Amino acid sequence: MNRLRRTAAAWLDRGCAVILVEVARARGSVPRGEGTRMLVSPTQAAGTIGGGHLELKAIDTARAMLATHDAGPRQIDYPLGPALGQCCGGALSLRFEPLAAEHVSTWPDEPALFHLQLYGAGHVGRAIAHLLAALPACVDWIDEREDEFPSALADDGWPAHIRRIAVDAVEAEVREAPPGAFYLVLTHRHDLDLRITEAILRRGDFGFLGLIGSKTKRARFVHHFEARGIAREAIARLRCPIGIEGIAGKQPEVIAVAAVAQLLQAASAPARLASRGTSSKRSR
Repeated sequence: MNRLRRTAAAWLDRGCAVILVEVARARGSVPRGEGTRMLVSPTQAAGTIGGGHLELKAIDTARAMLATHDAGPRQIDYPLGPALGQCCGGALSLRFEPLAAEHVSTWPDEPALFHLQLYGAGHVGRAIAHLLAALPACVDWIDEREDEFPSALADDGWPAHIRRIAVDAVEAEVREAPPGAFYLVLTHRHDLDLRITEAILRRGDFGFLGLIGSKTKRARFVHHFEARGIAREAIARLRCPIGIEGIAGKQPEVIAVAAVAQLLQAASAPARLASRGTSSKRSR
């Protein structure tokens, strides 16, 4: 799932000289937290420790180590305000060391933001999958038309966390999702959208459910679900149209950006609620 780990493995396989830069300590307001990693070769950099002047200094340090064949490792403290003129105000300690095979084999797992069942491999589904290919999310991409799935992502294959599933009875895949899963339903047929959405609503344990379409489509679907005896509480959680508000445009790429932003909002909601609860307890 971790793209930077795959890059590290590929660079090692090619025999590239690489410095691994890692945030060893973080204090106060900083752009990235402890454990954040970046890779620096003589000509390329992958990942980010926060950008700005800090990252430029880190790249310069890493490339100086490569140029002088400095085996390292070393750790350098960076007070962001006084030393680098960044307004974050905190301080970071960065660790520099040559990338080795053991770094790749012990690379920390990146927790998934969410588990998504993405129904539909049409234009919008493809645009959403392209965006999610760069994010740490578990994605089951489902369609009954196997030839609709793109075979490659740009010049590379699809990452392992995007699982393409071609089955005839796509609505049966709903029961395979874990509790709290996210769902986006955007197939090529309204009757198929209806069956899939009904199966998800009957499960009831979804973390997010988005259905592509207009307000008119939502009203028609809701009328059907109510007639079928589905709980109103579940129906009320259905998001249709999909996407955060305030983004205009009907191009597939625009819809995809708005929909993925909505998924990220939904994934962030539990963390926001937990932090509010902690803050209220402390204030008592």
